[in-house]
Amino acid sequence: MVQSLGLFSSTAIVVGSMIGSGIFLVDAEIGRTTDSPALFLCAWVITAIMTMICALSYGELAAMMPKAGGQYVYLRESLGPLCGFLYGWTLFLVIQTGTIAAVAVGFGKFLGVFFPSISSTHWLWHIAHVPVVQVGPMALGGMEIGVSTANLVGIIVVCLLALVNMFGVGLGSLVQNVFTTAKGLSLAVLIVLGFTIGSNGTAWAANFGPGLSAFWRNAGWHDLHPVQVGAGGPTVLVNLLIVLAVVQVGSLFSADAWNNITFTAGEVKNPKRNIPLSLVLGTGFVLTVFLLASVAYLLVLPLHGDPHGGTVLARGIQYAAEDRVGTATLEQIFGAAGASLMAGAILISTFGCVNGMTMAGARVYYAMSHDGLFFKAVGKLHPKYKTPVAGLMVQAGWAALLCVSGSYGQLLDYIVFAVLLFYILTIVGLFVLRVKKPNEPRPYKALGYPFLPALYIAMAAWICVVLLRYKPQYTWPGLIIVLLGIPVYLFWSRRPAGHVSSEINL
Repeated sequence: MVQSLGLFSSTAIVVGSMIGSGIFLVDAEIGRTTDSPALFLCAWVITAIMTMICALSYGELAAMMPKAGGQYVYLRESLGPLCGFLYGWTLFLVIQTGTIAAVAVGFGKFLGVFFPSISSTHWLWHIAHVPVVQVGPMALGGMEIGVSTANLVGIIVVCLLALVNMFGVGLGSLVQNVFTTAKGLSLAVLIVLGFTIGSNGTAWAANFGPGLSAFWRNAGWHDLHPVQVGAGGPTVLVNLLIVLAVVQVGSLFSADAWNNITFTAGEVKNPKRNIPLSLVLGTGFVLTVFLLASVAYLLVLPLHGDPHGGTVLARGIQYAAEDRVGTATLEQIFGAAGASLMAGAILISTFGCVNGMTMAGARVYYAMSHDGLFFKAVGKLHPKYKTPVAGLMVQAGWAALLCVSGSYGQLLDYIVFAVLLFYILTIVGLFVLRVKKPNEPRPYKALGYPFLPALYIAMAAWICVVLLRYKPQYTWPGLIIVLLGIPVYLFWSRRPAGHVSSEINL
């Protein structure tokens, strides 16, 4: 592979992959669940702390093993090939492709603001409706299978960006740099507007009040919060430690994909320096922006709202139309024109996000193929452009199929727990490698080791335990998807090893 990604491009991949549409949407659910301005922001503070600790720890692994495949390689080297494969399997089946599909279809939906004929309900070919089936605490199904104008746009975006990334990592990184810069500026404008002309007395009184009394509402140790157990299950009252763990489903996943830069390590200049640095710079920037954006929402809109409210202020953050808190914020500031402005910003954001994830994901399958654990063609590079063409094609094909199936949203719900589990295992691998390979060169060492990595494991494990208990619909399906990879691994690992040529011709 050609090492052509500098520090700016590497950081742009981190930033561009992290900022999709989540920050504009998930705050509504976080607000409904916490019902407290203090806990609303605390959820993002926890996400920031955990993500930064994880990124700082990954920096050591990235500097030790600057190879294409990133987290897959770290797990393989520390905990064995089965663990590495299960991560790569889940990444391909759901994590990377499901996110690509969801964000690409989201692009189509927001494009519908400017072109009303583009809609998830405007069917060009409706194949079937899959009814909801209740399996214990899980609600499966409920998808519409077919091609609507919105997911057709999503499929076109997926295929277009796969094609762009086939013609060299330089072209893909150029697209990433442009769109990441644009989305960074868009979020900066949103924050500045929220802190200046958008701030209003109604929101301030509702969310902060005299002496910050409203800010700390429902945030005490003895305050209880209603949480529904499973899909359609009973509602129970829980304390703040549990409710903050529950809402991490939204905030942690919105801040995810920062690890994508590790997948492209084989194409980064001076990777032992630039990958750890880009992880710190990129995650630090995005997490700061996300926290400031959430503060801006509180300055413009009341947190508590009425689901039947007739105005943006009346609905508040909790009941913003279709959970589009970012759109509601600009609509409050600029009126109807605000919706169009936010739609434009989200189009930029989602396009850049799909590009970054498309570029990065194919490098994992490339590494798996070289280990004999994926199709041989995926481990080949184009002789001229030095890109994993087959990996990009396979990834785009599966993501497009998920667009048609309508299953991507539900699949993403399922793998939040699995993603967190693999992060825990990777940090455990950091400890394992310190013992197994104590003399291995480490150009960068994890900040605060062993205390900060251990803190991350403890915090993430607590969230996993809480989700197993209170959100089983998000946990057990994800575990099943991961475990289904074991027989697949046994099949691939028993195949006779063959030589993987380094190049492929189109």
